[in-house]
Amino acid sequence: MPPEPNRRPMAKKEHKRYRFNPQTLTYEVITIPFRVRFYRLLRKILIAFILASLANLAFSYFFYTPKMYRINKQREELVLQYNLLNNRIHAATARLDDIRRRDNGVYRALFAVDTMNIQGVYTPYPDAKYASLDEQDRFAPMIRRSWTDIDALGRRLYAESRSLDDLQPMAADKEKMTESVPAIWPLDKRKIRSIGAFGGRTDPVYGGRAFHEGMDFSGPVGTPIYATGNGRVMINPTGYAGYGRQIMIDHGFGYRTRYAHLSRIAVIPGQSVKRGEKIGELGNSGKSTGPHLHYEVIVRGTPVNPVNYFSKEMSDADFANIIASARETTFEVD
Repeated sequence: MPPEPNRRPMAKKEHKRYRFNPQTLTYEVITIPFRVRFYRLLRKILIAFILASLANLAFSYFFYTPKMYRINKQREELVLQYNLLNNRIHAATARLDDIRRRDNGVYRALFAVDTMNIQGVYTPYPDAKYASLDEQDRFAPMIRRSWTDIDALGRRLYAESRSLDDLQPMAADKEKMTESVPAIWPLDKRKIRSIGAFGGRTDPVYGGRAFHEGMDFSGPVGTPIYATGNGRVMINPTGYAGYGRQIMIDHGFGYRTRYAHLSRIAVIPGQSVKRGEKIGELGNSGKSTGPHLHYEVIVRGTPVNPVNYFSKEMSDADFANIIASARETTFEVD
């Protein structure tokens, strides 16, 4: 059997495009520029990417993907953490309220100190402070609530810290403070004819409402006036703000007392006085319409109601009588 002739493998046919040239009456190969081929390839890639993205979006919409599962789990953990934070804030606020109740009801009552009131402590911050939080996602209300609770807790914590700081020196020297706090009547109660109240009253000249920063005790001229607590005499000028002859005593611990419209002064500036010591006599000096003593208790620069500092040994009936008899009696021309 004759041997088969050697066969060459057939070359792979190239798919070429031709066009007829009427001038040369021949077919010429169409050559596609590289730029056109690049643009066509890029277009196919973009179309493939868009189709893949649409398919992924459709799949994610109808099916729960692992990525979405992780995101939802993180959101649940975030909500749980914020709830725990809010619970801790509320617990801390409750404990702080308990401390504040003990501060006002026990500690300050023990030291005979008025409740501290810092203006603005319980006033929320303006909404503008949290405006940036409102631009967040659906967690914005929860985040804002936590921020406002934390800010409120911070303000109340500051107020309580200030209050306890004021009580600290009093606790360190309570015995001295007990003798210094104004706690007795500035004159013999049996000599008192009538009492003018602390607080709002009718102005004797203009007829409008005015604030009276002390209590007035009318009585006979020359009635002895006593220091209501241990302290040091600060001033006893005449004609100061219409008070006539007056005495101011610094008792320490933030307490001062004023005794005005006196007829006679028995102490000098810088002199140390004890509770119950005679310091002057009731009179009618200054802008006054009748003999009386104007008595003030000043705590850290703010006049307070003296009736709250009368002797703690006073019976409830006596205390009620003082409150009932305190009326808008005008002895001064302001």
